Amino acid sequence: MGKISRGEFLGLTVAGGFGLGLPGRGGQAAAQTAGSGSGRPGFVGLNAKVYTVDERQPRAEAFAVKNGRFIAVGSNSDVKNLVTQGLEGIDAAGMTVTPGFIDAHCHPANGGAQEIVSVNLDLRSIEDLKKALRLRAEHTPPGEWVQGYKYDDTKYKDGRQITITDLDEAAPNHPVYVSHRGGHIYWYNNKAFQLAGVTADTADPHGGKIYKENGKLTGKVAETANNLWSKIRPSGSTREQRQEGVKVISEQMTASGLTSVHDASASVDAVMAYQDAYHAGEMKFRVYLMCSGTGDGFAGMKAAGIYTGMGNEYLRIGGIKFVGDGACSGRTMYMRTPYAGRPDDFGILRMTQKEIDDAVEDAHRHNFQVGIHANGDAIIDMVLKGFERAQKNWPRPNTRHRIEHCTLVDADLIRRIKALGAIPTMFWTYVYYHGDKWAEYGEEKLKWMFCHKSMLDAGVPTPGASDYVPGPFEPMMAIQSMVTRKDFLGKTWGANQKVTVDEALKIGTYWGAYASFEENVKGTITAGQYADFVILGSDPHDVDPDTIKDIKIVRTVIGGKTVHLMT
Repeated sequence: MGKISRGEFLGLTVAGGFGLGLPGRGGQAAAQTAGSGSGRPGFVGLNAKVYTVDERQPRAEAFAVKNGRFIAVGSNSDVKNLVTQGLEGIDAAGMTVTPGFIDAHCHPANGGAQEIVSVNLDLRSIEDLKKALRLRAEHTPPGEWVQGYKYDDTKYKDGRQITITDLDEAAPNHPVYVSHRGGHIYWYNNKAFQLAGVTADTADPHGGKIYKENGKLTGKVAETANNLWSKIRPSGSTREQRQEGVKVISEQMTASGLTSVHDASASVDAVMAYQDAYHAGEMKFRVYLMCSGTGDGFAGMKAAGIYTGMGNEYLRIGGIKFVGDGACSGRTMYMRTPYAGRPDDFGILRMTQKEIDDAVEDAHRHNFQVGIHANGDAIIDMVLKGFERAQKNWPRPNTRHRIEHCTLVDADLIRRIKALGAIPTMFWTYVYYHGDKWAEYGEEKLKWMFCHKSMLDAGVPTPGASDYVPGPFEPMMAIQSMVTRKDFLGKTWGANQKVTVDEALKIGTYWGAYASFEENVKGTITAGQYADFVILGSDPHDVDPDTIKDIKIVRTVIGGKTVHLMT
């Protein structure tokens, strides 16, 4: 056996193909092994620190990969016998290896397209925002839209939100649209309001709000009020740009250690973008497509008899997604009790109980997994009633219906979630990144927000989710956020919900696979599973918990092939 150095190990081009089957887990003795057919393993990694996230064998020293799958996992002595004459074993020199991370709720296609065509407003002052929009306007024909994203008022030094006047000053000759980093709240300038025919006298639509002060428009709208512009505001991207967006965002996300993503509310355009990028060899991650329940795609799939599970190991049809309330980072989620300092504000409800019941029934009876965006405890109760009704009247085994975000709960809601076998896809970077917003909920509510620990203790499957663009997608930040429950300023929110590093790893890997019915093929380092794994620059168990987010992603491997290598 040839011995390769640590540096050579990091520079090795990993071999392996893309398997097409979906077999279950392999058997396990002292080492896990899986049938490999004829031929030799693609490579054998030895002397690694492997966190398998497989409870039958939580730790290992070595693994072998062939044809895109792990074919053996165990000790050095167990696995090195697979090294045959002419095939070099790889000395990992003690490096940390984990399964590839899975983001169970994000919006990569949308975020990627915005990277290509919109103005990135992840800035720190309103003056900088105005300059960025003004610069784009100077290169945009008069009358055409100027659009910005990733604006976050709590990250700006001004201490206030942007106004219609700010946007008018930035681009007086263009309609302007700005979306908040957390989604669900938006801003327009006067020209955009005029194009939509929206005035200070326009009534709030159901499930939305047009903000006014002293009888005048502020420029801000929330939730379904944004639909008033849906017929006049262009997508801002072409099919080619959306394909490029998938390429770009898949490069960024795999560089962070993500190997699979669940696109939660994929439009027809998004599905086409993934397919175009996949067939062009430009899409680096695996995608579970949760299609919007209010778009043409859902109706088309029902008509064609398509339902959850169709596809291959890189693109699969997942659940149907609906939106029930507002956003926690936007401070519009629908709760039983009011926001701190706002005694009459309980958030925004976007779906009635009947609308929820009808939506769940439709998707459930067409054999789809159902996912409903529900942040506040009031809407979570309503969603659970919809799930309970469907299961009572049209029982199906193993539905794994999902509560997207499931931010604020209590012990009884957790009990009902467990009884249904439902899956809460809770934010995993939010405590750290959006900590400056949590004062509007109060310390007591935070003990029951992002309840990873309480869910795990109750035996509830608990995947991790960034909701990118609203939240950062980096898994190392997510692990730090869940382990420490500290925000970026060092303040602790809901210390009772801290989890261990091992629990955080399982949230970010196995439970993400479970949420898409794929725990038998990914989510752990197990013989027979896809060879999706990550090599870390440090062991998150060993570093200061407040520095986990700084751990480097040395290599990301999907199906035995390297898709990211740290330079």
